Amino acid sequence: MTEEALGHFRRLLEEKRLSIMRDMGLLEAHSMNADAADSSGDLTYSDHMAELGSDAIEREKAYYFSSRNGAYLEQLEDALRRIQDGTFGICRVCGKEIPKARIEAVPTTTICVPCKESEQQQKRRFV
Repeated sequence: MTEEALGHFRRLLEEKRLSIMRDMGLLEAHSMNADAADSSGDLTYSDHMAELGSDAIEREKAYYFSSRNGAYLEQLEDALRRIQDGTFGICRVCGKEIPKARIEAVPTTTICVPCKESEQQQKRRFV
């Protein structure tokens, strides 16, 4: 892969990483504010069971999104490390170069489409 292409993908990955980090900060702040209000008893509405249930669901959703974003952030960090060590864009299964169209679609990918399809077929056989 050319240095120009690697630079393009590095910028793309860094932009996505920054966006995820911002999102995670917002989710964490929202979750912390909800927890602080709950623990202090400073609720702006009554302790109606339905409202408490809704609060719990919102906290669960915030945790889920934060967890999912954390996993994606790890994938982004790993892709940036692969750019540094020269293995970015190389399929971890067959060792061939992953087409740029595939990397544009999934910048954190470590596997080419044929190997991914083969992997999924094998998984289906065992299910």
